[in-house]
Amino acid sequence: MASLGVNIDHIANVREARRTVEPDPVTYALLAELGGADGITVHLREDRRHIQDRDVELLRQTVRSRLNLEMAATPEMEAIALRVRPDMVTLVPEKRQEVTTEGGLDVAAQLEVLGGLVGRLQQAGIGVSLFVDAEARQLEASHASGARWVELHTGTYAEAGWAEQPRELARLCEGSFIARSLGLRVNAGHGLTYQNVEPVAAIEGMEELNIGHTIVARALAVGLEQAVREMKALVQNPRRDPLFGSLQP
Repeated sequence: MASLGVNIDHIANVREARRTVEPDPVTYALLAELGGADGITVHLREDRRHIQDRDVELLRQTVRSRLNLEMAATPEMEAIALRVRPDMVTLVPEKRQEVTTEGGLDVAAQLEVLGGLVGRLQQAGIGVSLFVDAEARQLEASHASGARWVELHTGTYAEAGWAEQPRELARLCEGSFIARSLGLRVNAGHGLTYQNVEPVAAIEGMEELNIGHTIVARALAVGLEQAVREMKALVQNPRRDPLFGSLQP
């Protein structure tokens, strides 16, 4: 049964649109936890377009589930992580011009650098996950880095048309199988919605799904607590699609 990490970046997006003090993502993290969130995820970007340093500091003090800090593999972010000590760091690729993260981290191309960072964070008692595409080369490099978790990038699956989505889902199933065979623990996220989450939640070995935008969008209509409860019900009790059975590779 997968757990649910709720990404609250988009709460901060609303705040930063007016450069004001509300809505405060720290407050909304509490509401998400009241709704059943198993963890809170935030992405502290280099350009601070949404989440701010102050948010991360206060969330570390107030989150009662798990705090997952998404960040780029830079010296600045490493220093922040070592100071704040989130429960987990998820290393992600980052480009200033992108609207949102566009793909997985190329671990294979920067294994030496990432391996050093992973080692330092884990030595400090911080769990480390690498946000990667469901490709054998990247998963093998993730294992070689010393990281204990990977987060499979589900964006391609989420954006696929009806005819292509089964193939993308099969890639995620295979990626989960490869990762687990290497001894890695498996999370997933990006672009998941109330309409497409259940097949991913049902993948064998899936531990946590990190979901944000669709929950915040739903919360505009029903409130954050209810939005989280609805998503958690889908994540923990997915219906089995007869086309994919148990969704094992």
